[in-house]
Amino acid sequence: MKITASLIALLFCALATPSVSAQGDAEFAKANQEFAQSHFKQAISDYEALIRDGQWSANVFYDLGNAYFRASDFGRAILNYARARALEPHHPEATANLQIARDEAHALELQPSWPERHLQFASVNQYSVTAAVAFWVAAFCLAALIFTPRRSAAMKSLLVVMLLVFAGAMFAIWQLERGSKGDALAIVTGKDVQARLATADTANAVLALPPGSEIKVLSTRGDWIYAALPNNLRGWIPAKNAEQVRL
Repeated sequence: MKITASLIALLFCALATPSVSAQGDAEFAKANQEFAQSHFKQAISDYEALIRDGQWSANVFYDLGNAYFRASDFGRAILNYARARALEPHHPEATANLQIARDEAHALELQPSWPERHLQFASVNQYSVTAAVAFWVAAFCLAALIFTPRRSAAMKSLLVVMLLVFAGAMFAIWQLERGSKGDALAIVTGKDVQARLATADTANAVLALPPGSEIKVLSTRGDWIYAALPNNLRGWIPAKNAEQVRL
């Protein structure tokens, strides 16, 4: 998918996004200015300095992704768009640019499991809030049933419903956290990366991974990562060639 100049102008305008701490933040403004002047390497350095200082936000990762994209580093562009969406799942610009970058890089994606596909209408945070509310309502119902002389059928029914909601929300959290987009999700940032059958550069290749491809980290051994790969494969890749989405 080729990107037209007008689409770039629309989607990669870093100046339109607000600062993490305040609109007048000097470092953020400087990074935006460097981006606007097409000094992409300096903009990358400035955005990453903000992140190292703990000034995280979806917009900072989004702008950093834009800078990497304009520097033709599609792997790190995809990584930072994914980080933006991890903080703000419904960030429309990050979602759109992520797909554009994937198309440009021909990046491979992990396929979600059947439960994941049906649970992704809400985020882990939303399920967590649901579980917390259900837990406390269930606790209130249980206390009422224990300490009041009359145990109404309605209160018992509400207790059962809240326990089911709590269990369902916890199941959803467990599925999403261990799934293809969970804590173990990583993005291939190196070029010409080959997943291999063993922890050696001479081992047989399993799959070529273009920059920006998704993997799920299963374990590490020295300088190697053992990962679940797209196409339902598994293999080893050098740890230096991938970064986890969640910091």
